[in-house]
Amino acid sequence: MVGDVLADRYELEELVGTGGMSSVYKAHDRLLDRTVALKVLHQQYSSDDDYVERFRREARSVATLTHPNIVTVIDRGEHGDRQFIVFEYVDGDNLKRMIERRGPAPVETALEIGIQMARALAFAHQNGLVHRDVKPQNVLLNGDGQAKVTDFGIARSLDVQHGMTQTGTVLGTSDYIAPEQAQGQRVDEQTDVYSLGVVLYELLTSHVPFPGENFVAVAMRHINEEPPSIRDERPDVPVRVDAAIRRAMAKRPEDRFASMGELVVELEACLAELDGDTQGTQVIAPAKPSRRARKQSRPARPGRLAARHRPRVSPWPLITALSVLIAIGAVIAVVLLRQSGVHFPGTGGTSKGGGGAGTTSVHVTASAAYDPFGDGHEHDEDVAKATDGQPGTFWETEHYNDAPSLNKPGVGLVLDAGSAVHLSQLGIATGTPGFVAEIKASDSPTSFPTVVASSQTVAGQTRFQITASGSYRYYLIWITRLGPNYQNAEINEVDAS
Repeated sequence: MVGDVLADRYELEELVGTGGMSSVYKAHDRLLDRTVALKVLHQQYSSDDDYVERFRREARSVATLTHPNIVTVIDRGEHGDRQFIVFEYVDGDNLKRMIERRGPAPVETALEIGIQMARALAFAHQNGLVHRDVKPQNVLLNGDGQAKVTDFGIARSLDVQHGMTQTGTVLGTSDYIAPEQAQGQRVDEQTDVYSLGVVLYELLTSHVPFPGENFVAVAMRHINEEPPSIRDERPDVPVRVDAAIRRAMAKRPEDRFASMGELVVELEACLAELDGDTQGTQVIAPAKPSRRARKQSRPARPGRLAARHRPRVSPWPLITALSVLIAIGAVIAVVLLRQSGVHFPGTGGTSKGGGGAGTTSVHVTASAAYDPFGDGHEHDEDVAKATDGQPGTFWETEHYNDAPSLNKPGVGLVLDAGSAVHLSQLGIATGTPGFVAEIKASDSPTSFPTVVASSQTVAGQTRFQITASGSYRYYLIWITRLGPNYQNAEINEVDAS
């Protein structure tokens, strides 16, 4: 099929993978002149209504999931009797091949990948969808080390009572199947928790915990045998990490983490402890250096996989005169907007910048920088400047030498509303226009699984429309890409309504 053009639009360029139901091709979208991935249902299933409906259901289900760690559905269509789904193209390898090629991952890398997967699955669960086939083959890694969960082909709504097809066939991959799933019982988010535990085990050991000769033999081991301790093979794995994975793989769903979000919190705590132990081994000069100096002098940790982001540059590099003029112009625009009536926290009044006259302002306070994929710090001492009511001051990210790429999924600024509130809009003023961001929300200041405003490019003054329902205390400005003329991103002021 390479060379075929589907729907007079998608030219198939290369077969990149194949499975039991479908094949995946790298393709060229002639209409929008971009590279995409096409998942094409195998010809022999095109006349089977059950398979066709399952294929269509995957497109409908995943199309509702907009998350940085979930592969995005772009389109769905038919060409003759061939069904296809169009996804964003992720230029990278899948996690299974990475494990086979590189062997056991460093503990830090395994936790980082596990956290990204868990956030994606937590988001799917919050939207009423359980994956049911979590495995490293269904995780793609792009060049920036970002993990993206894919292949929701056998996903089901959380209100479905059984994990079986109408013919009674148990769905799932035996190496990662949860005990209740192997027995055809009801599946829910704890089922995905179990499978993610198996993936983490494999990441740290490079093999699955229960190998076997066939599906039944492996499934029976998942049902009857307790998971082995990772520390028996790798004493360098912290006890807390080993305990978290064993809890995720508990035989009874009620003995596992209560939710995928709870697993995220535990994995983040494990990573924080690991970073703390690493930092504790450093030699600190008698005169305590600045935080930025400590970041510059921190040595690279040995054995990291390429998924870890590359070093940052510390001093502000030489920038063009044009960049300086743009920054000055953006700050002047902020001041003029403020004088014309746009509300910023601390100035009183109502928001007029897109919300319409009479829109009730909500006071939010910048409370913390958010850097879960880095060292945990991003100019923390300047956080309050983003909501101090002074457009001339700002919080900024660190400087990145590979800009506009951050070489990690993102970095952000946490906003605290004081109590759970439902925002309709969030406005951002910046002196470094062009960076890309989205808005997330949570009841916790340390984990943000819910996207409430989709990604957009931030100009000098930009307003995000909050489209998701629900009230949250904490909101996160999640920056995923820097502007083309800058190695950092600044947030001068934030207002909310």
